Amino acid sequence: MKIFNLPDLGEGLADAEIREWHVKEGDVVAVDQPLVCMETAKAVVEVPSPQAGRIKKLYGAVNDVIDTGAPLVEFEGEHEKTGAEPRKDGGSVVGSLEESSQRLEETDIIIGSSKQKTAAGVKAMPAVRALAKQLNVDLSLVQATGPHGQITAEDVKKLAAGANKNPVVGQAEKLHGVRRAMAMAMTQSHQEVVPVTIIEDADLSNLPANSDLTACFIKAIVTGIEAEPALNAWYDGKTMERRLFAEMNIGLAMDTPEGLFVPVIKNAANTSAADLRKTIDTFKQTVKSRTVSPSDLQGATITLSNFGMIAGRYATPIVVPPMVAILGCGKIRDVVVARNGNMEIRRIAPLSLTFDHRAVTGGEATRFLAAVIKSLEQTC
Repeated sequence: MKIFNLPDLGEGLADAEIREWHVKEGDVVAVDQPLVCMETAKAVVEVPSPQAGRIKKLYGAVNDVIDTGAPLVEFEGEHEKTGAEPRKDGGSVVGSLEESSQRLEETDIIIGSSKQKTAAGVKAMPAVRALAKQLNVDLSLVQATGPHGQITAEDVKKLAAGANKNPVVGQAEKLHGVRRAMAMAMTQSHQEVVPVTIIEDADLSNLPANSDLTACFIKAIVTGIEAEPALNAWYDGKTMERRLFAEMNIGLAMDTPEGLFVPVIKNAANTSAADLRKTIDTFKQTVKSRTVSPSDLQGATITLSNFGMIAGRYATPIVVPPMVAILGCGKIRDVVVARNGNMEIRRIAPLSLTFDHRAVTGGEATRFLAAVIKSLEQTC
């Protein structure tokens, strides 16, 4: 018998959640045929078959969490009868097959949950199907507005909005996907990080009216790191080792109905303002459609949270290990301030910097923040 174990769907991700099976036990599949739609900490990923053959067993139901390296699919070895060869593993999403003479029981590796019926006879991308499951929407009831009868994410949200006008009060809802990952990350942060938050204002009055503020904040963070590299780092609390990075990879927090996504702008120091804007716009689209690549959600060395786009002046942003710092920007507003002995109306951006005091000193944090403010108060 052949056991196909769940491969690493990202950069060292510990597990993934089953969103939708595309096959059932007894089906004959071809090499690279999609087997299952899995949701990792941030992305929805299709897992293809590494071989041709007949499926003997599926390990897990919809919403079950499978550990990386744990059994996912068992094959009867149909390729041996047909002469088809298994696909060679290149260390990618395909993963590897293992020989096994001992049958593994589902209860040995799966935290059980009730199976859910998949929506059949409808046209919808895997990300849309995943969204429908999260919002408890029956795809057969959705009116499709996409090309060729495709159901879009907006179609699902529209129906969900109508269905949720009178929600059941007090009904428990198990967290899945992005919200589950966020809950786990926040728990880890609370258990491990020693957070300190400092707040200060930046005067943006000198910035041109058409300035790209997000790009300005990213460039200001670059300036801050150049002044104080200690905040562009990872810290391992178990080994008490700090790792400083030369490359500045800035995570940009993005709010969505499904939860918080943090795509990463790689090598921000060597990226122009125009290219930053293109990258940010691309991330907005891929995050919205749930097509963002797992690699785009990995490797951040510091984070920017522009929560003021919604509301709030100051906050205590949460540092997600192994990073050691996150900068938050609150709602920009006009404020009457004393300036050169006169009262003036100035455009003020409230800033909140949280850092892990195990790895960053107060002096390092304040020098970083001072450099960020100085950069913002100059023309962008």
